[in-house]
Amino acid sequence: MHIKSTDITGGPDKDKGTEDGEERGVATKVRPKTKKPSMWRVLLMNDDYTPMEFVVSILMGIFNKTSEEATQIMLNVHQSGVGTCGVYTFEVAETKVAQVMDSAKRAQHPLQCTLEKA
Repeated sequence: MHIKSTDITGGPDKDKGTEDGEERGVATKVRPKTKKPSMWRVLLMNDDYTPMEFVVSILMGIFNKTSEEATQIMLNVHQSGVGTCGVYTFEVAETKVAQVMDSAKRAQHPLQCTLEKA
């Protein structure tokens, strides 16, 4: 097999493949685009029995809210019947709901917490 010097140096025959007609190229692997995870809203439901102070402590402890933020969310829950604690990926939201429900159960409060797609 004879190779022309123009093939090696990138001359005019560079893109034509080999002398026997085979195409040569670089195999590339296509990476799928990473999809952003769907987000979920964690909601607290109002009831007539759970103390406001307990709700504030839950918001500060589980959701890392400041005292002012926790009080505002608690008042929103109290006045409108439901309030958003935060928006998280599904696994995080599910864990936070479980933590709230466990804390409420241990404290013998009927506080309810759910999640919905944001």
